Amino acid sequence: MKIIIINGPNLNLLGKREPEIYGSKTFEDYFRELQLQFKNVELSYFQSNIEGEIIDKLHEVGFNYDGIILNAAAYTHTSVGIGDAIKGIETPVVEVHISNIHAREEYRQHSYISPNASGVLFGFGLKGYDLAIKSFL
Repeated sequence: MKIIIINGPNLNLLGKREPEIYGSKTFEDYFRELQLQFKNVELSYFQSNIEGEIIDKLHEVGFNYDGIILNAAAYTHTSVGIGDAIKGIETPVVEVHISNIHAREEYRQHSYISPNASGVLFGFGLKGYDLAIKSFL
């Protein structure tokens, strides 16, 4: 099984940025833990702060992977383009957010990703990625 995790803007700062919301672990460290935990899954990881690069990656993997875990971060609430890209591919997408987006600012409570996702996980911290992987197994 091939699954890719795609993270959007500012998630490269995990472990440094607002640890009271996002925790103190870097995503790279956490990703290594996921690889050890899910040895029978071919996991890959991509992060970009650029909307078009995220869309390009969705197009690239959206027809030959078994699952995509997408944390589009702030683009969740602004990117019709990423929502359309998900609609245009075959691979199922699980939307993940580290924080509870419904307990935050009002603008964060709308997602252009959710209508085209096969599932949505938010508010479980990094554990949401584990749960998303398990949803594909």
